[in-house]
Amino acid sequence: MDCFQRLEALVDSADGDGIEEANALLRRFKGRSEKVAAAIDEFMLDFMTLVFIVETGEEGFEKPLRKLARTRLSDLKHLVSVSA
Repeated sequence: MDCFQRLEALVDSADGDGIEEANALLRRFKGRSEKVAAAIDEFMLDFMTLVFIVETGEEGFEKPLRKLARTRLSDLKHLVSVSA
């Protein structure tokens, strides 16, 4: 399973343990460019918010946050492939 497939699986499961794993997976892309660093930060912020929402049981926000996290992840994947 590649890095981005694993990150998608983490978005699907959205539990607290996934935050550390996502940080570890994304560490390899830090320092490539400011755009990539900003995309990582945006994804992680949305992912951490999603985890918080899932853990607190706020179901009304879960679906839009998952969609936003997936969109940010897609943007990040595109930036990483362009800068590679």
